[in-house]
Amino acid sequence: MVASMSRWVGKVAVVTGASSGSGAAIVKQLLDENVIVVGIARRKEKIEALSDSKNLHAIQADVTKEEEILDAFKWIKNNLGPIHILVNCAGVLRMTNFLTGETKHWKEMMDTNYLGLCICTREAVKDMRANNVDGHIIQINDIAGYKLIGVENMNFYCSSKFPVTAAVEGLRVELNAIKSKIKVSSISPGYVNSEILDACTKVQPETREFFQDFAESVSLSPDDVADTAIYLLSTPPHVQIHDIMIRPVGEDF
Repeated sequence: MVASMSRWVGKVAVVTGASSGSGAAIVKQLLDENVIVVGIARRKEKIEALSDSKNLHAIQADVTKEEEILDAFKWIKNNLGPIHILVNCAGVLRMTNFLTGETKHWKEMMDTNYLGLCICTREAVKDMRANNVDGHIIQINDIAGYKLIGVENMNFYCSSKFPVTAAVEGLRVELNAIKSKIKVSSISPGYVNSEILDACTKVQPETREFFQDFAESVSLSPDDVADTAIYLLSTPPHVQIHDIMIRPVGEDF
């Protein structure tokens, strides 16, 4: 299998959660491959700071708000043309449980980690089909999308990732049924050293001590996830890698 990103040069890629972490790393690597990148996040200025490349376009949008997603995809259609790649990186973590958890925390995780991903995917696939594009959808999942990871107050987070695993297979089945050659893949990393923990402590200051210990454990870097995304995109059109699970050596989840 010969790996090549050449088929995507000059094509449009959309990356959600593009302002930090794995999303930001994927944006930068796609730009290095001469792909036109649309970064979507709530912090537009963070996306703009990633590169001064003319191929980078930043859109401020919250993936928990459908109208903002729809507006973003409309702008892409009107200004850049057909979408060829979608990488859903937007994600949020809240420390909560099923017994005493707050509904607002449950809803935030489900709206971001699952429903926002599904809406973005639907809009990208609609655009690809309308333009006869054999594109590639990549969902950034989690090892927590396959099992409870045994960390106190993270069971609901896992339940917001389990549906992503089902959504990847469900989309593949539906694309096959219409004989589409759009590819769908999932990357399921272990612990990635990114801003997701800091973002949680800003909302839930009581988790700070726990995450200080957690942050000292072995971890992947956002670039490790980005490298994996580039590998998936480099596969030939007839090769579909369904899921890649990557973990730091020594992780004990």
